[in-house]
Amino acid sequence: MKTKFIYYLYAAAVAVLLSFTACEDYLDKAPESVISSDDAYKNFTNFQGFVERMYHLTPDLAKHNWVSSFNWGEDEVITIGNGEYLMGFSIDGGNYRDYIGKGDSFLDRNWSPEGDRFQKAIWGGSWYGIRVANMGLQALSEGKLIDATQEERDLLEGQLYFLRGWFYFQLTQYWGGLPYIETVLPSDEALTLPRESYRENAEKMASDFQRAADLLPIDWNNTAVGSKTLNNNDLRANKIWALAMLGKTYLYAGSPLMTNGINGPRTYDAEMCQKSADAFGQLLSMVENGQTQYALVDFEEYSSLFYTLQKNWLMPGGTEAIIRSPTYGPDSYWRQMNSYQPSPMANGDGIVLAPAANYVNYYGMANGMPLDDQESGFDETHPWKGRDPRFYHDIIYDGVKVVSGTITNPDDEEWRYANLHTGGNYVNDPRTTSRTGYLNYKFIPLGANIWDNTYGYSYAAHFHLTWLRLADVYLMYAEAAAQGYGSPQGKSSNFSKNAVEALNRIRERAGVDPVADKYASSLEGFMDELIRERAVELAFEGHRFNDLRRWLLLTEYPYNIKTRQEFDRAEPLDTDQDPKENAVMNWDEEIITTRNLSNKHYWLPLKTEDVSIYPEFYQNPGW
Repeated sequence: MKTKFIYYLYAAAVAVLLSFTACEDYLDKAPESVISSDDAYKNFTNFQGFVERMYHLTPDLAKHNWVSSFNWGEDEVITIGNGEYLMGFSIDGGNYRDYIGKGDSFLDRNWSPEGDRFQKAIWGGSWYGIRVANMGLQALSEGKLIDATQEERDLLEGQLYFLRGWFYFQLTQYWGGLPYIETVLPSDEALTLPRESYRENAEKMASDFQRAADLLPIDWNNTAVGSKTLNNNDLRANKIWALAMLGKTYLYAGSPLMTNGINGPRTYDAEMCQKSADAFGQLLSMVENGQTQYALVDFEEYSSLFYTLQKNWLMPGGTEAIIRSPTYGPDSYWRQMNSYQPSPMANGDGIVLAPAANYVNYYGMANGMPLDDQESGFDETHPWKGRDPRFYHDIIYDGVKVVSGTITNPDDEEWRYANLHTGGNYVNDPRTTSRTGYLNYKFIPLGANIWDNTYGYSYAAHFHLTWLRLADVYLMYAEAAAQGYGSPQGKSSNFSKNAVEALNRIRERAGVDPVADKYASSLEGFMDELIRERAVELAFEGHRFNDLRRWLLLTEYPYNIKTRQEFDRAEPLDTDQDPKENAVMNWDEEIITTRNLSNKHYWLPLKTEDVSIYPEFYQNPGW
């Protein structure tokens, strides 16, 4: 599937966007260079150029900087030294204000509709995008689109509503309820709009997403407009995008943090969850009935969700990727991908992003049981045996053969196998190797090292994370249906599967047994398994921090610790044996990070100068 992003750029669209600049800049322009803003909207081609710049305001999550930090739950541990400037260190220490003005944070105030990934951030880009969306909607209401078919008008209007809702969701998931601006605010009037509650914002976002779903097609390729850019329409909003965000908006609104506040109980708003389940149910019914271009990829192709090799820089994601940002240079090799292995065997920046051992423990057994269940069959003397197949896909554990090719220097032979046991060379330096006893290879292939050299520029290695993929929709539906109807057997009337069956659909794809009956018989037991399932299926994709926040679990043990796995090999490594069979002894875990976070850390702080503009735009509690 091609994912090249086609632009309908026109000079007038650029001129309108530049109207945000100062009056002095405008007065310096030659009269013949000034184009009427109406030209930006007069026909579909011009108007679509105006719209498409908005897609470039959301950061590429995984390649925002030289090395990007975006896993802020209990999931990832960063090497000390070079890595301490990353946002993950600030989050662990509760220093949320570090993201303000910090160049590596995609939460910062920068914005740019151009190709510089360093200048893209959620706060600045979203507010800019909201204003541009409102400008477009105002232009439609004023009749400035004079040369367009009904299909073209619907496509433009649907995208504008979707993008306004999208930008508001990006803001509110981190900062809570904000002023919901639905008009183009005059530049000469004082700001007075008050912050709204999260629910008030969510209802308006939901309205925008519903309008978008009503106006947009399932697949642009099946429209007269989309046929002109056939098979290059994947990165444009469609009905499935809108329904996915409609369901996510209601689920977030129904979650404990948004429903009850930072001091509230961990209970859900059932009404919001039922609406969420209905939106997801409509989407999933269309998917399972073959009415869309989306489907879960086979597990044999699981890696293609995250990276592609030697495919002419093809964007990863395949049929499972629903919402993706454009990519700003496919330069993954010298950026993020080298940060998942020990520095001595990589060409990276001397930073290692390793899975926390306690997080790896979420990867249960192939029989579907969590490790700590007495019926799981987990054996501390053979900890790599019988695990969830996603464990073997995502995690490098002790004894795995990492380097296959020729190593010319005999001293470097120690890197051929992953020596992750206590004292091994893969864990013995907290500045250049794993601090946890594991490595994350979900986003890189075996052979990603200086000796095998089987990826890099010559292999067109392209790593890109999807903002929202189909597996996430199944799991969000499962949560919404269970909480909305008060039972693991809860379901929406418009979808055939109940909550348990939707979760099992994801396990089935990975070759994992279904949720055991004892966990499917109560809402509490099911939620424990759903929380674990989201940890495994969506591991290291940037979801965990927001999940823990909305569940009001961020400050709670064991979600506030990060650990290192300690063990010795029971016998010398047998390189002819499957590493799953390797025996260990002295199996233990050591806490290396305790995050002393308080309730104020459930919301991010606003910049002091922003909350000083007028009283109705107040600071988040505790900041």
